[in-house]
Amino acid sequence: MNPIRFDAGPLAWLARRDNTVVVGHGPFRAMEEPPRDGVAFFVSDFGLAERAPWQVPARHEVLDGDDFRAQIPNAADPGVEWRTPDAEEFAVVFQEILEAIQRGEFEKTVPVVTENGRANARPAKHVAPAMAAWPLPLQSYGWIAGESGFAGATPELLFSLDGPVLETMALAGTARSEDLAAFAVDEKEIREHEFVAGTLTDKLSRLGEVERQPREALDLGPIVHFHSPIRVALQGEADADDLIRLLHPTPALGPLPRNAATLARLGEWRSRLAAPDSFGAPFGVREGGRFEAVVAIRGIWWSGRSLRLPSGCGVIEPSRLVNEWRELRLKREAVRRFLPV
Repeated sequence: MNPIRFDAGPLAWLARRDNTVVVGHGPFRAMEEPPRDGVAFFVSDFGLAERAPWQVPARHEVLDGDDFRAQIPNAADPGVEWRTPDAEEFAVVFQEILEAIQRGEFEKTVPVVTENGRANARPAKHVAPAMAAWPLPLQSYGWIAGESGFAGATPELLFSLDGPVLETMALAGTARSEDLAAFAVDEKEIREHEFVAGTLTDKLSRLGEVERQPREALDLGPIVHFHSPIRVALQGEADADDLIRLLHPTPALGPLPRNAATLARLGEWRSRLAAPDSFGAPFGVREGGRFEAVVAIRGIWWSGRSLRLPSGCGVIEPSRLVNEWRELRLKREAVRRFLPV
């Protein structure tokens, strides 16, 4: 069994919920629409501005998750020096968001804070394998093109489409695992989650019969989220491109209400806080008639040896600056734990 060379050339992978991993080896051919047969990865930015987002690999393989992880080489400590983000910049944006909520322009939105770092070793050789090694329920993903790329292990499914069935989830509300008892009855966290779940079920009801599972806590080790699986029995044919534009950004990553004005304002805040363009974007793979996409969070972006580690937080009317700043740090710390030391 040959090890996967994360630093040998263009590479993409996505771990699916059935514990299979689709791995694409470059060079890749960019297309506006996916091919009828074979494998294509969906790689775009948060604003879905990429004109040819479908990336077709020169060759691909579908591996069992355990076999995939067995082929991952041991990653050495990349020796990253991290710089703490500026709380003052976030505080200014946070206050602007609260004022917009008070004016009735938003019910909720999601600013992003980015921590910067510099590695002593090539990220493709050390950061990417560390991210790829994480098993379910986290779905590892990655895109490596030359000296740039990103890799992560996300808890959030955007949607899966297999025949007449669409599956997705509401994932919102965050706390430390040791605070689970208080988290389960925290009014602000429950309200944020129900914003997300309610918006998703309303949007999906136009596609078919929606079945939402009860809210439950998803314990991911250092952090815990509220999680509600959602299943839709589709009434007609569904196209992956159309569904991506319908569901992205999810209410967990985007604004409520979602319209051109609120998306533009969120884009402005993300730009001011230096969020990577593809943080929170859909990242997916189509294999034949099956498509699965995740939300690209809990990851690290790099160019050369410069790293960016973003995290987002849902801001609603009861949100408080200190609490949101703490949540942002908690999420970034969870990602840093992926890296070898």
